Amino acid sequence: MKTPVSSIRNLGPAYEASCTKAGINSAEELRALGADTAYAQLLKSGMRPHFIGYYVLVMGLQGRPWNDCKGAEKTALRAKFDAIKAQNHDPGTSEFERMMNVIGVRHS
Repeated sequence: MKTPVSSIRNLGPAYEASCTKAGINSAEELRALGADTAYAQLLKSGMRPHFIGYYVLVMGLQGRPWNDCKGAEKTALRAKFDAIKAQNHDPGTSEFERMMNVIGVRHS
């Protein structure tokens, strides 16, 4: 039996819906992917990047409260977030364009 993503600390129904859209259908799948890979997958599925959303995921997968991220740890997570965002989010690509690429439509 699969455990819902929303069973993970800090992650509610909206985060679960985003995960489902990205093809992450259970807490087990999310844990197996890990925060960085899962967040990259979320961005590729069209989720807007937001640092708090990333570190909430990291803290949740560690079983920690979302606001437990501070100081040097938060600075290091920001650097990881920026790298993940740079590699997986193109602000110039609309959701429509992303979907056309998924189904194989190419620019002429």
